[in-house]
Parts: sequence; structure tokens; C-alpha cells
Amino acid sequence: MGVVVTVLPQAEFVEKVGGEKVGVTVMVPPGASPHTYEPTPSQMTALAKAEMYAKVGSGVEFELVWMDKLLATNPDMLVVDCSRGIELQETVAEDEHEHRDRKDPHIWMSPVNAQIMVRNICDGLIETDPKNKGYYEQNRDSYLAQLAEINREIRDSLAGVVNRRFMVYHPAFGYFASEYGLTMISIEKEGKEPTAAGLTYLIEQAKAHDIRVIFAEPQFDPKSAEVIAEAIGGRVVLIDALAKDYIGNLRLIMNEMLPALE
Repeated sequence: MGVVVTVLPQAEFVEKVGGEKVGVTVMVPPGASPHTYEPTPSQMTALAKAEMYAKVGSGVEFELVWMDKLLATNPDMLVVDCSRGIELQETVAEDEHEHRDRKDPHIWMSPVNAQIMVRNICDGLIETDPKNKGYYEQNRDSYLAQLAEINREIRDSLAGVVNRRFMVYHPAFGYFASEYGLTMISIEKEGKEPTAAGLTYLIEQAKAHDIRVIFAEPQFDPKSAEVIAEAIGGRVVLIDALAKDYIGNLRLIMNEMLPALE
């Protein structure tokens, strides 16, 4: 069965539940940004043949721009909203003075949310392919147990850290922060680089909170992060909110954050 997803972590979820019964097409490929990516002709061809589209559903920019066109290409495919049952939070970091009503689309960065997304995907696979219901449910339950375990592992590992603030270029880690009682300070604001005054403020924030590591993502230019890191005598560490190996990536993020928060 052909299934299309928007971002790589969703591909992992579909493959873990669907196993050998599914073939997955990812619209935003490795290294690309959901904020700017445009689908290729080969992706549109795969989409036209798909039986199911699992959209993130939380306001990912790619979906806001392209979803109507994608549905027009294949109006018969089942569309699963992976965000169903997830409470969206505001894109507001600690240092922001203006609280605009912008929802954070990066829902998958909490493994608790990921469990809800996996359940939604499983429901969609069963609706599309009911004869394999038992197969999908067994795979779902096995993967949900793994997600519950990584959640416990991260919670236990971060429980004792004293400095619970971290600074990141792109605000993709808000749900991760909320899940584990951390506070994210974002360099980028609404897709824009900080002004000179903004950079000065961020440097002051980093010094005030004894932040020595600035996190950046491979999809974005790390220049501002590097400027701040140099000013505080710190370093830039790359972490990726869009890696496919979901559980392994969460563990990697945890292991990078632990020394930065201690």
C-alpha cells in the first residue's frame, strides 16, 4: 500500500506500524526544510498512486502551502491528520516579549505526542486495509512500548539537571522542552534572523543563564548561532528535529543536551 507523509519522522512511524505492507514516500526529503521545500514531479507521481496521506496537521508550512494541490492530485486517497488528539502549543520562547498566536507545528518532538501520532496512523492503515488489522495493531503496540521507554529514559536522565534553559537557532524543540520541564530560548523569530539588538539581548541571556552550548539544525544557516557562541566562549552543536531514526535521534538529542544543561 502506498503511503505519503510530509516529514521523515512520520515515515518512521508508518514503517514501524505498516511493516512490509506499506511503501512510504516522504515529501520533505533529508536535508530539506518544510518551510521552503517544493515537491518534485516524481513525488507527485507517487502521490497520485498513493492510498493514504498522513499529514502532520499542526500547521507545518509545507502543508499550508501545498496540501490543497496534493489533494487535487489524488482526491481519492485517505488523509490522516496525525495531530488529532494533540493539544497544540504556542510558538513562544522564554525570551519573547510579544506573545503572538502562532502554533508550534513540531508536535513530533515529544514522544508522548509521537504515541498519539502512531495511533492515528494505525487507525488510517486499518481503515485503508482492514484485512491486516491485527498485523498493524501488533506492530503499533510494539512500537508504542519503545516510545514509552525512550520517554522514561529521557525523563529520568534530565530529572536532575539544574540549568533547565537551552538556546537553539530554530524553535523546533518547544514540545520537547515542555515535556521535560525545560525552557527553550530561540534565536530565530518567526523565520527571521535576529537584529543586532536582538543578538546583543540573546548574548546577555546566554551569559545570564550560563548557557555554553548553542544548538542549531542542519537545515538552517548557523551563522547567528556561531556569533553568539563566540561571544560567550561556547560552541555550536547540531541537532536535527527531522531525522528519520526517531528513537535514536531523541536519544542523541538527550545526550547532547545533558552536558549542556549541567
